[in-house]
This record gives sequence, C-alpha cells and structure tokens, in this order.
Amino acid sequence: MKYLHTMVRVADLDASLRFYRDALGLQLLRQFDVPSGRFTLAFLAAPGDSQAQIELTHNWDESSYTQGRNFGHLAYVVDDIYATCQRLQDHGVQIVRPPRDGHMAFVRSPDHISIELLQCGAPLPPAEPWVSMPNIGQW
Repeated sequence: MKYLHTMVRVADLDASLRFYRDALGLQLLRQFDVPSGRFTLAFLAAPGDSQAQIELTHNWDESSYTQGRNFGHLAYVVDDIYATCQRLQDHGVQIVRPPRDGHMAFVRSPDHISIELLQCGAPLPPAEPWVSMPNIGQW
C-alpha cells in the first residue's frame, strides 16, 4: 500500500491556489479540467516531496461547502516556522494559532481547512511578535 494524496473540495480554485501555492509554498504538479464532470483538479506537493500530494477539487457548480469536523487538518514540517508564518502573513493569511512555542502554528485555507505547521527538529527559541500574539478563532 502507498499513500497517494488527500482531496480537499474548494469553492474558489484561484483563491485556493494563491493560498496553497503562493503563500504556503507548495508546487503545482498538474492541473486539468474535466468538462464532462464539470470540475477541475489541481495536484500540489511540498518542494522535493511529490509523493505526498494534496488534490484540490473545484466543482464548477458549487459556490461553498459546509464546514465539517470530520476533516481535521493537513500538516507540514517547515525549516523555519517564523519565516514561514511571516511569508504567510505577507500574503494576507491570518495566523490563527501563532508559533509562540517556536514549534507549532496553524493557519486556515480560503475554504477553512486547517493547516498545521511544525518546526523541523527542535523548537526555535520563543520570539516576538509571535510570543505575544493570541489565538484567533478555531484551528
């Protein structure tokens, strides 16, 4: 058995690509339309790790999805959690659980999918502005 991907339904493919590709830093591996099914698929992965993919499914006739708790979160290990969170903020992404401990943070996609970010190796020393930032909403 081999892991292939996780599928997430998205209401706005362009907004989701700006989040997952531009802000989070995933690479778009392939994208294609299926006119007969009225949907578009986009497959992304972390740079250098194309084996663990996320599939964004955009159904052309859906404008929103209800938020279910049956899907927990996606998780990525990062080289520098502070730099990653700063890059996300620079792209307009709200840090809902700041990396106060230098180890873990959470953000949410445009479709409210929780993304957990974990510092690779040992936690970084606590640093501002992250230490003083409160949690925002659910993560």
